[in-house]
Amino acid sequence: MSAEEWGIAAFTLRMAGLSTLLILPPSLAIAFALSRPNWRGKSFVETLVMMPLVMPPVATGLILLKLFGRRGAIGHWLDRAGIEIVFTWRAVIVAMMVMSMPLLVRAARVAFEEVNPRLEQIARTLGARNLRVFFTITLPLAGRGIVAGMVLALARAVGEFGATILVAGDIPGRTQTIALAIYDRVQLGKDSDAFRLVGVAAAIAFAALWWSEAALRRRTVARSR
Repeated sequence: MSAEEWGIAAFTLRMAGLSTLLILPPSLAIAFALSRPNWRGKSFVETLVMMPLVMPPVATGLILLKLFGRRGAIGHWLDRAGIEIVFTWRAVIVAMMVMSMPLLVRAARVAFEEVNPRLEQIARTLGARNLRVFFTITLPLAGRGIVAGMVLALARAVGEFGATILVAGDIPGRTQTIALAIYDRVQLGKDSDAFRLVGVAAAIAFAALWWSEAALRRRTVARSR
């Protein structure tokens, strides 16, 4: 691989890693809320969070473009603060966050639902407040499922294309990720270069899925003991 291709891979991993860290707090909060018994609006919130999984990515990208553009509902205020989103590396992160967040929420929700509520109740009867119960009981017990979800979210962010190309563009050296670089090289007839990047993307995806499944298997074994 050339130095340029290594740079694209490194940029993609940096953006994907940062986007995964940024979605972690809200994803855990939403997942924990969804794991609790039924409450008003739960179905609406769940549907809204999961929509990026079923909507065309380009449609999601168009929505983000309208929201974060200089005349958009969010972009207008950000522009006044001197923060530019569209067609910058920040837009890459925003697209990755929106497209990968459903996977993390879903994995974390399942992990929270598998925590024995009796353990939480025992901690409360001993005087522990809800926040302490969450950080000392619920979160550690759900940890492996959450980490597996983070790895899947990272892999999804690395492979993001549709939303990114609309809201961030395909700007070499600024917003070009692995997926965008593959598309760019195919368009230019550089199939050998494209296949090298495909190999990098496939290796990242394989490693992420392998690690995620291994974490889930270890969690299953631990629960069965």
